[in-house]
Amino acid sequence: MQVSKDPLHGITLKRILEALVDKYGWEGMANHIRVNCFLNNPSLNSSLKFLRKTEWARKKVEQLYIDSFYHNR
Repeated sequence: MQVSKDPLHGITLKRILEALVDKYGWEGMANHIRVNCFLNNPSLNSSLKFLRKTEWARKKVEQLYIDSFYHNR
């Protein structure tokens, strides 16, 4: 059996976003990644919709997740 070396393997975008919001809050997310979905009336659903359509922003969120939860190990 082969094990993936991708730290995001099997983790949904929703789970990533929930973990980051739990850690940083919406204001902290907006400080890390300057996008309107984190700045103005942030919600999980609107942020997921934006991130699913906007690859560059999704990549930044995924990298923040990796930096926040995997580089400390």
